Amino acid sequence: MTDLRQTITQPTRSLPIVIFGAGSIVSDAHLPAYAQAGFTVAGIYDPDHAKAIALATKHGTTAFANLTDATALGTEALYDLAVPPAAIPALLRALPEGCVALIQKPMGSDLAEADEIIRTLRARNIRAAVNFQLRFAPMCLALKDAIAQGQLGDVIDFDALLAVHTPWHLWAFLADLPRVEILLHSIHYLDLIRDLFGNPAGIAARTMGHPSSTVANSRTSMILDYGPQIRANLAINHNHNFGRKFQACEFRISGTKGAAYLKVGANLDYPLGEPDELWLNTTGEWQQIPLVGNWFIAAFVGRITQVMRFATGEDAMLQGSAEDAWHTMALVEAAYESAAAPLHPIRTHPNA
Repeated sequence: MTDLRQTITQPTRSLPIVIFGAGSIVSDAHLPAYAQAGFTVAGIYDPDHAKAIALATKHGTTAFANLTDATALGTEALYDLAVPPAAIPALLRALPEGCVALIQKPMGSDLAEADEIIRTLRARNIRAAVNFQLRFAPMCLALKDAIAQGQLGDVIDFDALLAVHTPWHLWAFLADLPRVEILLHSIHYLDLIRDLFGNPAGIAARTMGHPSSTVANSRTSMILDYGPQIRANLAINHNHNFGRKFQACEFRISGTKGAAYLKVGANLDYPLGEPDELWLNTTGEWQQIPLVGNWFIAAFVGRITQVMRFATGEDAMLQGSAEDAWHTMALVEAAYESAAAPLHPIRTHPNA
């Protein structure tokens, strides 16, 4: 069990990375991950040039003054679009034709925006991945390897349980968004489930807010339809604010021969977080698998490394490509459509 694959093999050569965006995700995850991977950041571009200068100076790179300078390397650079969804289409039109890019999740605010992104990518022959990086976390790579080896048999159950206190006030822009929880958070879990099982036939969902929160939705229940054998269920509550003791952020995966338990530590005691955990039971006893890192930032290392391997020709396939990510966006869209539709009514007793 302990020799399960948890990382993506480093490429023998790399391209310089140009980053668009100078927000917290870049400073807290992208730049540390790229440094850990040993990749060179050619520079950072942000419309707020002073913000870009401050971040670039801190990390020993360049702050580009304009898009022309930021794209001057042409197809000899890998472009990282760490920007809000609304900014993605225009940036894609500014990138060199035929380049390789990594697009921040989500791939647009809705499926219509995802369609526009796909059309732009195809028209400009840009080969892009989307930063659904949870599937590259060490615990998830190890889980997939265990499943591929047949250690769990046929996987038939996936349960995601999240009962935590998420400080939504840290992101003021969320207060005005109509879609929050599924689009910006549980989308990672839906993408992981797709990575394991493929596309479901349908989804039933309910998502809602909480009296203590100003965001539109922070609690969600979802059931994915994979036919008569596989059951996939998500119960998500970001407002469980009663102390750490009974909070949880975990996946339980069961098969015909064994089972797995994953603790997703990033969401516990946020923003401090806790270490991820992976446990496997394939012999009747639970065994903890030592992990080489956590979702943050190891998954960002794995995500950019695979894109880099594709960009340099060492991998023939781009994992988690934009074409694949479109299906995750379609699943999210279907979840919101389901959440807006009435559930099947309960019959009233004739004598009531």
